[in-house]
Parts: sequence; structure tokens; C-alpha cells
Amino acid sequence: MKLGFIGLGIMGAPMAGHLLAAGHELFVHTRSAVPAALGAAGAVACASGAEVAQRADVVFTMVPDTPDVQKVLFGENGVASGLSAGKTVVDMSSISPIETQVFARQIAALGCDYVDAPVSGGEVGAKAASLTIMVGGSEAAFARIQPLLALMGKNITHVGDVGAGQITKVANQIIVALNIAAVGEALVFASKAGADPAKVRQALMGGFASSRILEVHGERMIKRTFNPGFRIGLHQKDLNLALQGAKALGVALPSTANAAQLMQVCAAQGWDQLDHSALVKALELMAAHDVAAAPDAAA
Repeated sequence: MKLGFIGLGIMGAPMAGHLLAAGHELFVHTRSAVPAALGAAGAVACASGAEVAQRADVVFTMVPDTPDVQKVLFGENGVASGLSAGKTVVDMSSISPIETQVFARQIAALGCDYVDAPVSGGEVGAKAASLTIMVGGSEAAFARIQPLLALMGKNITHVGDVGAGQITKVANQIIVALNIAAVGEALVFASKAGADPAKVRQALMGGFASSRILEVHGERMIKRTFNPGFRIGLHQKDLNLALQGAKALGVALPSTANAAQLMQVCAAQGWDQLDHSALVKALELMAAHDVAAAPDAAA
């Protein structure tokens, strides 16, 4: 197929690479230079989103936030200006469910399908083509793009109509944030109390507290490997979407609000470009003790 991909960052570049490796023609556009590996594999660089849409039958977008998607789709020389009837736009960014539905109506008015398909799994999942993909859109559109999504992910679920994928992603981000905070609190407590946090984590991995967050991000907290797989700044954006949605729905999300505040502490310290596992640094700041530090002599 003739495919387009816009947004070739930490996540987008490997995702686009899987489509290209499967033998599809790939037309790409990104704010910076197209990664050399994609160009060498045959990806065709385009001057604008409009050109991508003109040349591709299915256009994927993978950009940071709601305003970015709006600009890519409807800005000057955006995707919408290059679409013709019968094409499909698949947004794999994590953005507002409400704005997603607005974008979908505008794309539908051009005679095209719109699908929201946000992902979970981070850089590791993107590189391994093992992403979890949450899909909102019509049954027909999902059936058409499912084989393409299967090149990028393993757990692919059609949740419902347009916007349902983004709702699911917001729910995912709530759960992940609260788990990171819980693991961070547990390891700060254990370390401050005088136990070896690495051995505590190892013990907990065999019990009911075991989780993917404890496995991956617990290790990051102990080894201090906070190079971004998924940045605090992006997760903070997702929690803001959750809290905005909660306000509109008239529901309380107290634990989500607390996690958002911990991320704000990190942002205020200039740590928002670190991996979201670095949320532990806010807890360490309040405890005056790092997880990886020597046990407190007074403990």
C-alpha cells in the first residue's frame, strides 16, 4: 500500500520503519530531518503534510499533543488540504478525546475516514513492534487498517467509535502514573528504612505487588537510568487531559491529581524531559533521600 507517516520522533521513527520493512511504500514528513535509516530503507521525504496526503492512501500521525495534531491536519499545507475522498487518517498520538471527535468530523466532511489509535509501550514497544494499540473508529475503517496496526503492535483492541481510543489511552495513563508513584513511594520507604532497594524490588517481583512498572521502572529508579522512553512532560500532558475530562464529567480523580502534582514538582525542577520513572525524584526531594543512596544511619 501507499502509506504516509508524519512525526518521526522517539516513537514514530521505529513505527514507520516497521511499515516500510513490510514492503509498503512510505511517504514521510517530520519537523526535523528524516532519520537516515528510514531514508536509506526507501522512505520518501515530503515537503508537507499535504504532499504526504496526496501521495498516500492511509496517513498516520504521531505527534506530541492536541495542538500539534490540529496543525498537522489543518494548518497551512496540512494533511486535510491534500486529502481526496476514500482515504484514511490514523492518529496515533495521545490527545484530547473531545478534540479527536472534532477532527474526525472535519475529516469525514472531506469523504475520508478518521481513526484514533493511541499506543502504549514506549520506545521499547515501538522498536519491538509490541505496542498496545487502542482504536476508535468505524468497524469498516478498523478492518481496513488492522493489518497495518499489526505491523506495529501486538495487543490491538477496537474499543468503539471515534474518540474511544483516546479515552482508553487517558485511562491507561492514569493507571501507569499511579503505579509509578506507588513503586516510587515503596522504594523510597524501603531505602530510607535501611533495606537494599534492589533486593526489596526482587522480593516484591515474586508477590502480589509484582507489576510491569515495578519490573521496568523500579529498576530505572534504582539504577538511575532516566533517559527518556516516555518523558514526564508528555505524561503530565496526558494527566491534564484526564483532569480536564473529569471536570467536564463531574467526577473526582484525587489520586490522578496527586500524581499530576508530583510531575509538576519534577517540571519545576527542570526534570520534565526525563523518563516518567523519574517521578520518584519528587518523592526523594520530599524525603531528602534518594532510592539509590546509602541507608540512613538513623533509620
